[in-house]
Amino acid sequence: MNNRLKSVSALAVALGLSIATASAETARIFWKDLRPATQPAAESVGLPMVAAKMPDRGETLSLDLRDKAIQLAGYALPLDRDGDLVYQFLLVPWTGACSHMPTPPPNQIVLVTPARPYRMSQAYQPVSVTGALEPGMEKSQLFILDGVSVIQSGYTVRKAAVANVDLVPDTITLPASSPWGFLNKKKN
Repeated sequence: MNNRLKSVSALAVALGLSIATASAETARIFWKDLRPATQPAAESVGLPMVAAKMPDRGETLSLDLRDKAIQLAGYALPLDRDGDLVYQFLLVPWTGACSHMPTPPPNQIVLVTPARPYRMSQAYQPVSVTGALEPGMEKSQLFILDGVSVIQSGYTVRKAAVANVDLVPDTITLPASSPWGFLNKKKN
């Protein structure tokens, strides 16, 4: 029995070390990292940024990040939910994207499936997502007040760890003259 206890302890230590190593290898990325360096940022082309304004329709993805553990902050827009439990959502770079204004290009949308259902209190809740980033086009149905919209995302993170954040560091603030300016999040 003493040997068994030592084996279990050794296994726990080994698992603890591998978990610490994995978290040390997680790269914190920003929305600009998901688009080619030659593609203008949303502020440069004027919001709302729509894929139709881009020569590649926003379908050029960053393959450098394939299967890498990343952490990205953005705004969660639920796709599959039951009450306040969310089973799948779109992570977008600014509030209002996809439902209140035209959709960002696919390389600025991440389809997220949390490891466990995520409790969300509001649409466009600021969150941080951690997991393996997989480039590849996916289509999702977003149910909005006036019908269904098909949204194309350029990246997927499955079995994601999701955490609330107070601030999305590289969020885009809509100009005051924008008809969607009311969507700008203000920290209380």
